[in-house]
Amino acid sequence: MGTPDFAVHSLERLIADGHEIVGIFTQPDKPQGRKMKLMPPPVKQLALTHDIPVYQPDTFKNESQLALLQELAPEVIVVVAYGKLLPGYVLDLPKYGCINVHGSLLPKYRGAAPVQWMVLNGEKTAGVTTMYMDRGLDTGDILLMRETAVGENETAGELFDRLAAMGADLISETLDRLPEGIERTPQDESQSTYVSVLDKHMAVVDWSKPAQQVHNLIRGLDPWPVALTTRDGGRLKLFQSRMTDRTADVLAGTVVEADPKTGLFVACGDGKVLQVLEVQMVGKKRMAAGDYLRGHAIPAGTVLGN
Repeated sequence: MGTPDFAVHSLERLIADGHEIVGIFTQPDKPQGRKMKLMPPPVKQLALTHDIPVYQPDTFKNESQLALLQELAPEVIVVVAYGKLLPGYVLDLPKYGCINVHGSLLPKYRGAAPVQWMVLNGEKTAGVTTMYMDRGLDTGDILLMRETAVGENETAGELFDRLAAMGADLISETLDRLPEGIERTPQDESQSTYVSVLDKHMAVVDWSKPAQQVHNLIRGLDPWPVALTTRDGGRLKLFQSRMTDRTADVLAGTVVEADPKTGLFVACGDGKVLQVLEVQMVGKKRMAAGDYLRGHAIPAGTVLGN
């Protein structure tokens, strides 16, 4: 049971490991693009190329999927970013239970968008967890965990891809060891944190924040919804950024240097200067800040966000 790209890696690994996959449950097709064409989720696309039956129920309420699951008779249900809460009759059905691959080191970062929030919060360490699912949201007993360091300039998209691959390795090991038994570790509720889905409203940069916090916002919202600021009333999306050793005693958001050769440097609320490496005007292509400045000069002293 899974839906987005994060789940594709795990499904690919289960197929490669030779497991008999009796069915795929994924979210219904959704309209996308300007023409709002119905598009299948990434997991469904992969399943169809391997002739695996795909099911896309709108609900699991009132035991609506019980007969189907009993017919499929899975020994274990692997759940990776499915996007639906599973009721008790699903959790209790398989011999080896329902096992979730979660993109954080539980009990921290339960809920939606854990990878993005780890970057937004400036975490130095990230990881993946396999766990038994229970009635709560990411509250079940932990099976296995793997850690990885987060790069100081790593974006949420880059970390997402790495953790998806790590999750595939971890579920492979988990299923391999499951019949012999893996020690269950209850989660420490006193250490639990929950995170919400990302919101476009959080994309607007507040330059009065410290430079490190702005840097984390830019990399944490890449590739979606993408941090943005305004310049002369127009919106400018911000992608790559770097911390610098420079300081400036000016109003937060002030451009202290904007040169096509050296790039765009903006003062933040703590007096530190952040370098912006890539930008995108709304409706235009993403480009290096230097290329943008060649066609759109920004005088030093310009205050962004006004």
